[in-house]
Amino acid sequence: MPVKLYPFGFTLLVLMSLISGCDRNAGSAGGNDSLQGRSADTSTGPAGSASAPSVDRATTNAAFIPEGPGQFVGSGSCGNCHRKQLKAWQGSHHDLSMQEAAGGAVLGQFDGSEFNYFGSVTRFYRKDGRFLVQTAGPEGKRQDYPIAYTFGAFPLQQYLVELPGGRLQALPFAWDSRDKAEGGQRWFHLYPDEEITPGDPLHWTGINQNWNFMCADCHSTNLQKNYDPASGTFSTEWSEIDVGCEACHGPGARHMEWAANPDSNIADKGLVASFAQRKQVAWEMDPESGIARAKLAGRGQGELKTCAQCHSRRSTAHPDARPGDSPLDHYNLSLLDEGLYHADGQVDDEVFVYGSFLQSRMHAAGVTCSNCHEPHSLELRAKGNAVCAQCHMPDRFDTAEHHFHPAGSPGAQCANCHMPAKNFMVVDARRDHSFRIPRPDLSDRLDTPNACTGCHTERDNSWATAVLEEKFGKPDGGHYGEAIHAGRQGLPGAADALAKLALDESQPSIARATAVSLLPRYLNRDTAQLLQVIAQQDDPLLELGLARALETVPEQVRPALGIPLLYSQQRVTRGLAANALAGMPLDRFPQSVQQQFALALNQYLQSETYNADRPESLANLANLHAQQQQAARAEALYRDAIELAPYYLPAHVNLSELYRLLGREDQAERVLRKALETNDRAAPLHHALGLSLIRQKKTRDAMEHLRRAAESTETIPRYIYVYGVALNSAGDTRAAIAALEQGLQKFPRDPQISSALASINRGSGERAGQ
Repeated sequence: MPVKLYPFGFTLLVLMSLISGCDRNAGSAGGNDSLQGRSADTSTGPAGSASAPSVDRATTNAAFIPEGPGQFVGSGSCGNCHRKQLKAWQGSHHDLSMQEAAGGAVLGQFDGSEFNYFGSVTRFYRKDGRFLVQTAGPEGKRQDYPIAYTFGAFPLQQYLVELPGGRLQALPFAWDSRDKAEGGQRWFHLYPDEEITPGDPLHWTGINQNWNFMCADCHSTNLQKNYDPASGTFSTEWSEIDVGCEACHGPGARHMEWAANPDSNIADKGLVASFAQRKQVAWEMDPESGIARAKLAGRGQGELKTCAQCHSRRSTAHPDARPGDSPLDHYNLSLLDEGLYHADGQVDDEVFVYGSFLQSRMHAAGVTCSNCHEPHSLELRAKGNAVCAQCHMPDRFDTAEHHFHPAGSPGAQCANCHMPAKNFMVVDARRDHSFRIPRPDLSDRLDTPNACTGCHTERDNSWATAVLEEKFGKPDGGHYGEAIHAGRQGLPGAADALAKLALDESQPSIARATAVSLLPRYLNRDTAQLLQVIAQQDDPLLELGLARALETVPEQVRPALGIPLLYSQQRVTRGLAANALAGMPLDRFPQSVQQQFALALNQYLQSETYNADRPESLANLANLHAQQQQAARAEALYRDAIELAPYYLPAHVNLSELYRLLGREDQAERVLRKALETNDRAAPLHHALGLSLIRQKKTRDAMEHLRRAAESTETIPRYIYVYGVALNSAGDTRAAIAALEQGLQKFPRDPQISSALASINRGSGERAGQ
């Protein structure tokens, strides 16, 4: 593994001395306990760094716009020479990703049809040649809205409505475009079991259904979001309304110049990126294993990087990615995070393929997207098992001896066992691209699904395990899901299991990176040493895993792990590391390090400013202002975030924390009480208000709010721990023990709760013996 070069290094001796000085004991209930409010990277720290560059709130994304749409020529121009490819693309999911709402583009029945959603009736109709919907708007009143664009085509089609400020919003009513025999040809609601009302984070008029941020850059070509923070408006533009040729091949103007006057000195025929190298990969069948092996494997990975720009779970940090760019120069990729993936890496939420594929043996062997999918029509290269037979000998694998099912039955289809599907958006069945071997032996231990009992619902996991072991024997070795599960749950041995996974180069990098992101929860001398080794190497995903968790590392250790990441080749990683170091005194380090920090932090600021249409980014910018003792700017940004998304709890909590740091505890209390008036998801607010009241010595009122936080269905171990400690500090030892014991029933292995309970029991026993 290559090692990054930077102008100085920390010795392990220094790191170990820092570790030994860390206070790993939790503070009292009345201390600073602010909510860490990031989508991936938000926190409020103590104000006081003079080393970070100042944040200019007036900065817009104007500096990030590329050379201009003139470089883009449109798919029609490409088709003048590439007729076969254009014909294959026409009618594909890319071609139909977004269209003007006219003519045959609209699949839904706008014929006066009505849909009743929790007593609110929506009507779909046509008037004067336009498609319209009559539905409840932002205030809950029924209004008539013209449909501006269609969004997607199959198995469902959504519709976009234009609202003031250049906002395009996705309606929650979608058209099921499947055949009627499959249950299609109907209107349905994307949240059928939950009443979504105006003001709800998921209401169609709110920011979480906003096309400009949530969807646009993957459904159109050369998308320029063009958000103006000063006015809070969008003037979003694109070169092509759908995913055209240049979305994958880059701007075509120079290529057209080359085509008119071929010049061998022009690299890649004037294209931003060429995928020709994938054709150099030759596959030869290994008769012993029955599986094809690649010669010159890895030559097609530029294609994978391009597909991953959209087919991944990520947020855009820096716009204007071009084909072949490193994903981590532009996107903050999700790892195998809880809620997105099961512990063993199987799909849990919508993750859009890339993170799954990185786990697969196919990826490790050099397979890339176009080996299975024709890149222009997007159709499979062959139907059914034939697509797998390109590399897997049918006589070995497409047999009842291998799959245990009658030929032609659903169970005999490779994808049903190795790529189980899960429905999203009600009707959209998407397959897991990790191409995994079913592991029912893990399901009970890790609480994970498996393809066997997913179909044989009348059977249990032990039955499926026995069947597979009888045929294939017990699986060799462990599975990385066991370490990730242990790390998530705080099981005994979690630190060692995670460390072993992080070091195991035979495992998928995304699984190893996930282990790295969990290791700071188990920081000791050994894990700190391992994390420093990772920080000084140059594995992009492992660096990202450490950068995303860096804020949870104690400040004494953080520079030793974070400063090497400032020299990462990945722009997103550098920015995350700089943000975690912001507010820390870095003036004792060499000038070159301070300059690199300033550069990386500026990149982070560019990222958050680009996304200033989101409350998370506004809060992130506010946090940096607070760390730089720019309280007025921080306060204004927190309030902007609250106004934009009143439900976004971190902005309320971090604003109250800012007031605490400024000695304005009464204002902190008012912010939290006002937030509680409108927020149903109130556990963090109750917890923060309880701490504020304790600091004001309003103990009785504080206990009530700490109790409500600890007993909430959305509680976390920290809230229970603080409530127990507060009860004990108030002299109610019996209630403290009861609260902590109840907490251990919810979180059986939480170290803070366990430690507090042991300490209080020990103290009460000592008092009883006196």
